Amino acid sequence: MYEKKQGKKSFWYPYIRELDRQRGRGQLAVESPLLWSEEELAYLTGSPTKAEVLERAEGIKREYNELDTVWFMAGSLFQQYPYDIPTEAFPFEIFKQAFVAVQSCVVHLQKVPLAQRFALVPLGPPLLAYRSNCKAMLSAVNGAVELVVDRACKAGEPIVVWCGPQPNSKLLINYGFVDDDNSYDRLVVEAALNTEDPQYQDKRLVVQRNGKLSVQVYAGKEKEAVSDMLPYLRLGYVSDPSEMQSVLSSQGPVCPVSPCMERAVLDQLADYFNRRLAGYLTTRNEDESLLSDPNLNPRRRVATELVRLEKKILHACLQATTELIDELPDHTVSPCPAPYALLLK
Repeated sequence: MYEKKQGKKSFWYPYIRELDRQRGRGQLAVESPLLWSEEELAYLTGSPTKAEVLERAEGIKREYNELDTVWFMAGSLFQQYPYDIPTEAFPFEIFKQAFVAVQSCVVHLQKVPLAQRFALVPLGPPLLAYRSNCKAMLSAVNGAVELVVDRACKAGEPIVVWCGPQPNSKLLINYGFVDDDNSYDRLVVEAALNTEDPQYQDKRLVVQRNGKLSVQVYAGKEKEAVSDMLPYLRLGYVSDPSEMQSVLSSQGPVCPVSPCMERAVLDQLADYFNRRLAGYLTTRNEDESLLSDPNLNPRRRVATELVRLEKKILHACLQATTELIDELPDHTVSPCPAPYALLLK
């Protein structure tokens, strides 16, 4: 921001001018949703990405509010900028735009220690297109970032670079695009034990031992994720102290399974996926119809693509759950009552 204020006198003027021209736009010509209006953020209703955007925006606001403290406490950092204190020199909107422009230049490096996993690459987004399934990679070599391509490239040919193992929510927030062939795309299913449960402490021990109250559901691996959830959801239906002791003494969350318990667990899971799907503003068919419109607003397009892919994961989870219900031997069995079932969110 300070360098930009110096205009053409700044050594960085050509670079800052290019950053401003891009405004953090990715390969789909869309800025990060951090710069979208409230009306445009509504396109993400139902998606956990909307909460992530608002949380990130709050974090940027906190950074902005702390700038003056840094200015007073570490004045040497600002000696070459004889201007007013930061929040008087620059409004928050300008700071947010600068933050997003710099954020869009963050790249994911390979074959480096975790502390060196990320780097800032000037003009990365304008010059590169990112994909989740390509083999050209950015690597750290002797203190510099080197692009290692996986094939011979002709002059003028666009280069597509692996963007790291990031879900589509992160790709949208950081770079303004969504990859429809992203094997790293995922949704999170979280479960919470009911604190009113008389067996809460014992069940908490089982969960802590196995660490599974949060399941990452990866695109294409929904069946495995549903299978991972079931043993922990069954805990909510264990009420007999002797049964709970049996669970505690086993290696994993091995609950005694009855037909009525299994029906109740699967019904709870199916209801959860249906509720999440109902939280979106559009259906999958409506998404497809919107995306077929060549004149669709670019921000609306990328938001619609994101929620379409999220719904695809949720539908696959629902289908996997329904198939397990269909495999139950007796469909006349009523679900067990569960006053202390786990809470899914």
